[in-house]
Amino acid sequence: MIAISTMGWLIGGVVALLLVASIIGFVLSRRVTSEGGRDTVRNLNARIKAWWVMVAVFAIAFVFGKPVTLLLFAFVSFYALREFLSLTPTHPSDHRAIAAAFYIFLPLQYWLIWIDWLSMLTILIPVYAFLLLPVLSVTKGVTGDYLSRVAKIQWGMMLAVFCISHAPALLMLDVGGTPPIQLLFFLITIVQLSDVLQYVAGKLFGRTKLAPHVSPSKTVEGLVGGGLAATAVGAGLYWITPFNPLEAAGMAGAIVVAGFLGGLVLSAVKRSLGAKDWGTMIEGHGGALDRMDSVTFAAPLFFHLVNYYFAR
Repeated sequence: MIAISTMGWLIGGVVALLLVASIIGFVLSRRVTSEGGRDTVRNLNARIKAWWVMVAVFAIAFVFGKPVTLLLFAFVSFYALREFLSLTPTHPSDHRAIAAAFYIFLPLQYWLIWIDWLSMLTILIPVYAFLLLPVLSVTKGVTGDYLSRVAKIQWGMMLAVFCISHAPALLMLDVGGTPPIQLLFFLITIVQLSDVLQYVAGKLFGRTKLAPHVSPSKTVEGLVGGGLAATAVGAGLYWITPFNPLEAAGMAGAIVVAGFLGGLVLSAVKRSLGAKDWGTMIEGHGGALDRMDSVTFAAPLFFHLVNYYFAR
């Protein structure tokens, strides 16, 4: 009953904050008249909508438990992988490898979480998928751009399946009296909150471009201001984790840095492909991979830090 009460209060608190944010966003959309200001407000409202989606996912996961949580994340991985491979065209000779990625390794990765097979979870894709997928492509005998074709499929598997799956894999960990769902809540909350706070801090105080050719909207001031604010929130949420306040701040700081780097790397990939967004799954805010780009780097790091230092 304690865990249910805690998660209920957490979800209720986030819903209350989102209601306030949604009202503010609605008011700003009516009052702001400049074109630049409207673009900023539209972007902010799109991020708030994405937060509502996250809350809905958590509510469903909280009510229905581990099976539905795994299905939801598997669905996200499926769409993220589809978006990645759609923007990185492959050859017909790679269809066997792509089919194996979608219909063998993706479900296997989430099945391993279901049966709590931690050791295989960490090597299935980086070892067995990386060895088998090139074999499936080479059997067709087409060598043109073979290395780049194989690398695209492998990189897509790492980002969309292996990395994202480490978020629900937190449910596998035994961290004493802390329900693992609260670790997942901590991770996603800090990742998404950091993204919003960096955007807001960048718009308010941003002067120094951090990587103008990769992501023009990212600034040093936004990263520092938004990152410190998200880290402070993480320290304040220590009571839902097995961490003390200082440890929670350290974990949140690691999530912030990893999430920022994940977003930067995925932005570079998009720029190299000449694309603005990965997809159109989320109205006004791109695809599944656009929303999960920070999670791809943050989830594995957070999972292994918790597993190494706090799991029994």
